[in-house]
Amino acid sequence: MTIKLLMLIIFFSIMIGVGFYSRRHATNVNDFVLGGRGVGPWLTAFAYGTSYFSAVVFIGYAGQFGWKYGLASTWIGIGNALIGSLLAWVVLGRRTRVMSKHLSSATMPEFFGSRFNSRWLKIVASVIIFVFLIPYTASVYNGLSRLFGMAFDIPYGVCVLGMAVLTAVYVILGGYMATAINDFIQGIIMLAGITAVILSVLSGQGGFTAAVGNLARIPSEVPLTMGQPGAYTSFFGPDPMNLLGVVILTSLGTWGLPQMIHKFYTIRSEKAIATGTVISTIFAIVISGGSYFLGGFGRLFDGPAIYNGNGGIAYDTIIPAMLSGLPDILIGIVVMLVLSASMSTLSSLVLTSSSTLTLDFIKGNLVKDMKDRTQLILMQALIVVFIISSVVLALDPPDFIAQLMGISWGALAGAFLAPFLYGLYWKKVTPAAVWASFAAGVGITVSNMFLHYIESPINAGAFAMVAGLIIVPIVSLLTPGMEPAHVDKIFACYDDLVEATSRKVLPDDRSFDSPAFQKKKKKR
Repeated sequence: MTIKLLMLIIFFSIMIGVGFYSRRHATNVNDFVLGGRGVGPWLTAFAYGTSYFSAVVFIGYAGQFGWKYGLASTWIGIGNALIGSLLAWVVLGRRTRVMSKHLSSATMPEFFGSRFNSRWLKIVASVIIFVFLIPYTASVYNGLSRLFGMAFDIPYGVCVLGMAVLTAVYVILGGYMATAINDFIQGIIMLAGITAVILSVLSGQGGFTAAVGNLARIPSEVPLTMGQPGAYTSFFGPDPMNLLGVVILTSLGTWGLPQMIHKFYTIRSEKAIATGTVISTIFAIVISGGSYFLGGFGRLFDGPAIYNGNGGIAYDTIIPAMLSGLPDILIGIVVMLVLSASMSTLSSLVLTSSSTLTLDFIKGNLVKDMKDRTQLILMQALIVVFIISSVVLALDPPDFIAQLMGISWGALAGAFLAPFLYGLYWKKVTPAAVWASFAAGVGITVSNMFLHYIESPINAGAFAMVAGLIIVPIVSLLTPGMEPAHVDKIFACYDDLVEATSRKVLPDDRSFDSPAFQKKKKKR
């Protein structure tokens, strides 16, 4: 216990210290929200990865889907790395950075408002973000607190409040820069921790070969492969179609999540995106792939500890049960791993929500003329409000944490993914199509919560995203387009970028809109 407590004290001290150090980088709104748009590729890539993978993944999803699909759940981690990280950076990274800079937008709702020339799109998008990030945040608390209960025997409520207070302190102190630096430190802890945990758990089962052999003897409980041994070690597992739904939601979903896209707004230059792409992908392979691979062995730890009072499986107790027999030093490492994953995600969520509500909902609508200092103070106050709201929900959550994350991801990605993606590349997207995507994403996810016409929140979220990708182009072709002059002005930034790239006058250190490039372009 002494070792574990000492590790926690050091961890907390570093997080608070970074908050104080970063205060000088958070003196205005631009610095507080975007880090001055000067964050390097390493910090940005780690911020992206640690915001992506929280305690929900390690405790909730890895336990639940590892139990359902066995070793095939590793495909979820591979999808997260290739689609959620690599492809997301390649497809969205550069264009998001260029257009958000061109439109002077600091948030996703602000992007929608400027791109589609609609104040109401910006307002409604900000409301959707604020509402649906709260259950996601609650899921982060829940996953962490269960692990703390196993390691320290601390009441659940105390864990929730402690984590909320610590996150609020360092985000309010240092804004995005404090979050990015802490994410980098937490990411290193996560990389070391997941490696140590996998090796230790497999060693306790007699090694990898023995563990796979024992898992192969367990008969399948899935109707499609009922009673079949070896299903949990097969290539695609006992239920490939539902596994595909999970891959789509957890991988493609990041393309429409505002707290993930926000990382592309902050990166220093277009050149830095190439470096960040590689770092982010490797990070995802290790963390997400490792988590789901570990969860695939969950059935080897079948016992009373993983069942709830009704005799059903409490999925978010599976990973803690797998780890409960580890030595104290390894338990301490696991606590640090999950704490790092949770704190990084939570800080990203509260910063995104508070900045969105301030810049996109209150400023210019409820308060017409708001000074920079007032905006900064209001964002810091809203961080407290957002954390309190999520704590209230976390203290009385649904049955298992994956349900909370599925609802949030489904609504947000279902509403935003298609109009954001098409809006970056296609001039013919119309405001009506954006409204249709908002309605479909939120409508499908929320209605399914009550009517249950789709098997699970996971599959409902995946369906909402696919529906948006179909709805936006169809509605855009059937509804009146935007003024050509407005659209051409928006996409002029890409024309400049193409010209700069073709003539090789793009400077090495900054983006096309830097003074250095403009000077070279003028001479030509």
